[in-house]
Amino acid sequence: MDRFDAMQLFVRIVELGSFTRAAEQLGLQRATATQAIQQLEARLGVRLLQRTTRHVSVTSEGQAYHQRCLAILADVAEADNAFTQGARQLKGVVRVDLSGSLWRHVLAPALPAFCERHPHISFEVSVSDRKIDLVREGVDCVLRIGPLQDSTLVARPLGLLPQLTCASAEYVRRHGLPASLAELAGHRAVNYASASTGKAVPLEFVVEGAAGSEVHAVTLPGTVSVNNGDAYVGACEAHFGLIQLPQYHVTRQLAAGTLLEVLPQHRPPALPLAVLYPHRRHMPMRVRAFVDWLAELFPA
Repeated sequence: MDRFDAMQLFVRIVELGSFTRAAEQLGLQRATATQAIQQLEARLGVRLLQRTTRHVSVTSEGQAYHQRCLAILADVAEADNAFTQGARQLKGVVRVDLSGSLWRHVLAPALPAFCERHPHISFEVSVSDRKIDLVREGVDCVLRIGPLQDSTLVARPLGLLPQLTCASAEYVRRHGLPASLAELAGHRAVNYASASTGKAVPLEFVVEGAAGSEVHAVTLPGTVSVNNGDAYVGACEAHFGLIQLPQYHVTRQLAAGTLLEVLPQHRPPALPLAVLYPHRRHMPMRVRAFVDWLAELFPA
């Protein structure tokens, strides 16, 4: 096995945490993979991996070598792409994960424009809000709404999604339309359960004042609690109370008049949107093209 192939093997072992899985992905026997890493370590004169019968971990020298390998492999891939048809005609599969509402209301309607630009790129879309391991699950990038948790992933901000408060037209007919925060007393909300705590997330309203803007949190009683965006909108359409969510999710209902905006002068804070991916320099050209297109779609 030459040095370049050994680098590729080493990178896959680090990413997958397994000699066996790395060998399977590269079409090698496990014994061949083990021997190649032993030869690589002998040539470098350092231990790159600590292995037991059940676990593979990276040494500090291995971490440094892994970063250099990523850079070298990415440079080779870019050099190849610059002199092949692939640079002019990108092809392959982009695997992306995002929330169901963002896919259905925003990305899916816009994606045909990207496919016209790059007709040989196809997509595998997974819909979730959970934290996923991109490398182990074979996902190229994820779109996430809201503040980002600490992560080893590279995050590219895409902009802010405006939010609003709304209620069904029938709810407003029955209970009235509050004109101020004080008039929220006596109203009800559809409670959205936090994925991390399981507790209801309070409604938030931005109030502009002489000293700047402040966010006022308001907790209203509710009959229904949900943990899914579609269920959240459905409960609102069933007249259970007020909800707060990104505007794109209810554009159709607002236009039809079945949902009405509440307290437009005190909208909730806008939510940040970002695309996350494993490593900036180790990104295939097709994924880079998709991420750049996302930046066009959501101008920051």
